[in-house]
Amino acid sequence: MTPTPENIDLLIEARWIATVDTNQVLKNHAVAVNNGIILAILPVTEARNRYHPTTRKTLNQHILIPGLINLHTHAAMSLMRGIADDLPLMEWLQQHIWPAEAALVSNQFVLDGTRLACAEMLRGGITCFNDMYFFPQAAAQAACEFGMRAAIGITALEFPTNYANDADDYIAKGIAAREACSHNPLISFCLAPHAPYTVSDRSFQRMATLAEQLGLPIHCHIHETKQEIEDSLKQHGQRPLARLSALGMIGPEFIGVHAVHLEDDEIAALAAANCSIAHCPSSNLKLASGFARVAEMQRAGINIGLGTDGAASNNRLDMFWEMRLAALLAKGLSGDASTLPASEVLRMATLNGARALGLEQITGSITPGKSADLCAVSLSESDCMPCFDPISHLVYVAGREKVSHVWIAGQCCLDNNTLLTGSDIHLESSTALWQNRLEVCIGAKST
Repeated sequence: MTPTPENIDLLIEARWIATVDTNQVLKNHAVAVNNGIILAILPVTEARNRYHPTTRKTLNQHILIPGLINLHTHAAMSLMRGIADDLPLMEWLQQHIWPAEAALVSNQFVLDGTRLACAEMLRGGITCFNDMYFFPQAAAQAACEFGMRAAIGITALEFPTNYANDADDYIAKGIAAREACSHNPLISFCLAPHAPYTVSDRSFQRMATLAEQLGLPIHCHIHETKQEIEDSLKQHGQRPLARLSALGMIGPEFIGVHAVHLEDDEIAALAAANCSIAHCPSSNLKLASGFARVAEMQRAGINIGLGTDGAASNNRLDMFWEMRLAALLAKGLSGDASTLPASEVLRMATLNGARALGLEQITGSITPGKSADLCAVSLSESDCMPCFDPISHLVYVAGREKVSHVWIAGQCCLDNNTLLTGSDIHLESSTALWQNRLEVCIGAKST
């Protein structure tokens, strides 16, 4: 007697499936999903006998991968895309970005800017992003509107902004935002002290204590530029990483962003402390920050994820771009073409990012029991032919324009290149409004 097929919500059949957790590429397999959770991965013929899905998606020329995880961004800064390009980091920040933020950043600015970022990220296969910016509840609202998974930063600085007066005020407002969002399973939080040059010893110590009490990751820029290190030596008598270590910040919960200028002993210390690094190759190059020692970090055993940084310093929220660039830079700098193979770069863009955020039991790989955060990439067009290795194609051939479908917790957010979530939000009109206001602001500043 043939058993009755089990009713489920979704069955995705694909030519290839990259589970990431096993480094396997399965051919002609299917992923069964129910209530937003992956039930099984099995051959298509077996899946059709075993399951009766409400929705069946057949992707004959696609590779199905875990949703990409953007481990570092400032999502709302999408509204500043292209402002003050081609300038050094501190000049860019101090003379252009910070003044523009002081004039215009508000709850509505963050809401509209993060909405714009979410639409871009979803179209590029990103299902989760780790954000560091002001008005965190507005960023969380935008992520919710688009059905995205987000780790929202409890940002802290010492100087006042439109959002808060001092570090204590930033932290209090961030904790309140976390409590307000506690009902949403797609929203988590990180403590996000901005950088060693903007945060005091006292604030770092307080955030280290909060990280331990609340069980939260710490997300912080570190060793991004040579100037940062030189200034720290003059002001504190030690390099930034040594200072943070003395303040109790360095441990398994720590995500160091950029980490461009690391010495051998610092790489060893980060590895020994089980820290993670958010590698942002495009931003590092565009701001001339330098070349992160990714091959050495990887050999030391550091967990490395990939981030885009904000669209003001990249200028794309494009994880396909970051995967390719990360691989090529690592090979070129090491002189070894086998450094950072495509499979490892895909892991950096998915499971490693989840691990850094403490979400590896939820997302980052196509594994039964995990959330169905999935991305389908079409390799059907002539510019992707022939295909001998679909993982290689993901990193070296396909771009984000090849992303056809995205699911988050089993919910279809992108279907045949069409956004299904956030579709009622008028991005064009809100972006045009902010562009006009920013142009007035920049023009007034330059006169």
